[in-house]
Amino acid sequence: MAARGAVLAALLVAAACGGDDDVAHAPESDHLGDGSLGVVEVPAGEAIQIRSLNTITGDVAYLGIPNQRGVELAVADFGPVNGFDVDLGTRYDDLCSSDGAQAAAQTIIADEDVVGVIGPSCSTAAVAAAPLVTAAGMVLFAPSNTSPTLTSDLAGNPGLNHSTGYYRTSNNGLFVGETMARFAHEGLGLASAAAIHDGDPYSRSIAQAFADSFERLGGTVTGFAAINKEDTDMVPVLTEVATGSPEALFFPIFQPAGDFLTDQAPGVPGLAETVLLTDAALLNDGFMSLPQSAGVYISGPDLRFGATSNQSTGKTPETLLSTYEQTYGEAPSAPYWAHAYDATTLLLEAIAAASRVDDGALVIDRAGVRQFLNTVNGYGGIIGTISCDSFGDCGSQKTTVIHHLDPDDIEASLSNVVFEFAPEPGA
Repeated sequence: MAARGAVLAALLVAAACGGDDDVAHAPESDHLGDGSLGVVEVPAGEAIQIRSLNTITGDVAYLGIPNQRGVELAVADFGPVNGFDVDLGTRYDDLCSSDGAQAAAQTIIADEDVVGVIGPSCSTAAVAAAPLVTAAGMVLFAPSNTSPTLTSDLAGNPGLNHSTGYYRTSNNGLFVGETMARFAHEGLGLASAAAIHDGDPYSRSIAQAFADSFERLGGTVTGFAAINKEDTDMVPVLTEVATGSPEALFFPIFQPAGDFLTDQAPGVPGLAETVLLTDAALLNDGFMSLPQSAGVYISGPDLRFGATSNQSTGKTPETLLSTYEQTYGEAPSAPYWAHAYDATTLLLEAIAAASRVDDGALVIDRAGVRQFLNTVNGYGGIIGTISCDSFGDCGSQKTTVIHHLDPDDIEASLSNVVFEFAPEPGA
């Protein structure tokens, strides 16, 4: 489409000149890349290969299925890249686990024609998949990972699990933890809080970010405890936490553990009046439809997209959501479907910028794909303005807190934003 051609031209110039503000320099060649990571050659009549790696079975499928669908819609809306169709091939399942992600990643990288992967859904899966995928010269672009260990500490230092070639449109969890800490301390006026995590990179890092931020704001952290993901009896750990008499309890954990914890906490002596706080792992229809979820505060990405649009496809939030519902017969069950859509169009723009047609074949420079993504600045997405930092954090970092009041009216709760936080530019 003509609009996308103009987008590509502008972004190609920006990437070639390193993202200089408002300075247009002609690129030295008609495509990005120096060949240092090798090239992918797509013969005439064949398709560019990318893959989706998301949690599409098991307890956390509610998160990965909307992500996968966002990828599918983006590929369809974007259309051919430099005259070549795009093929998603097999939709892989990360199982929201290290083992599942590692097995899927090994299968993906065995196909040297794959240029990039959208996913995984969970941070623990990304920790396992990112080193494999990126070492193969491919790009891994995640829509719903939030662990700071995957990118940076926001102070210029790479995270423990950072891999060059990893990008994400989801929030950095340090901002997520600070948002909920600010809400508890400043929004609700609470002086004490505890946190519970399940030990995986996402849960532990978000809980720690909350605890650190809460203490920095002047609050007291009375407990910091862990459960196992398979636990169903939460009373022992809740009893331990209750000894500190926290006014709030923050538990960024997945289902079904989050279901059990929410159900059992009010019955533990010392926690009956404790305010329950959780994160985007439970910002989904399955949890929010449960009776015990009423009254819980849930942090997550800002879903009030407003007058945004994806500049590659022209889709607005309203038109994309309508297409989603018409295509799949239901609304998205979790919040990161638009993040997956934007990640996919950015990957396709990067492939377009890093490729050339040579004797009828499309030659894609792997290093050029990363070069493009490294210099994305001010790209218009469904989720808002997207700019990538040097560690792969690309998404809007604005985070909101909703107060979930009625399990029979989830849409009303999603609109019931009671707090928001956005870091200062450059923070």
